[in-house]
Amino acid sequence: MEIGCIEQEESMKITVDKESDTLYFRLDETKIVESEEVRPGVILDFDEDDRVVGVECLNISSRATAEELKTMEFQSA
Repeated sequence: MEIGCIEQEESMKITVDKESDTLYFRLDETKIVESEEVRPGVILDFDEDDRVVGVECLNISSRATAEELKTMEFQSA
């Protein structure tokens, strides 16, 4: 069940899924060919050119409060 989705650009999406307790950043729609858990609960998705196209954070409720997840702040350089 998708709780919220914020589109930053045409293909970048941020999704919070309450059922699976995950936060997912999808950087573009490139096909994912490999995933790797780089730290406990942090999974990177890679495309065929070994570029990161997604970042998944598991057990997000233990990392942020519901209130913090309602308000996300983005900065660009």
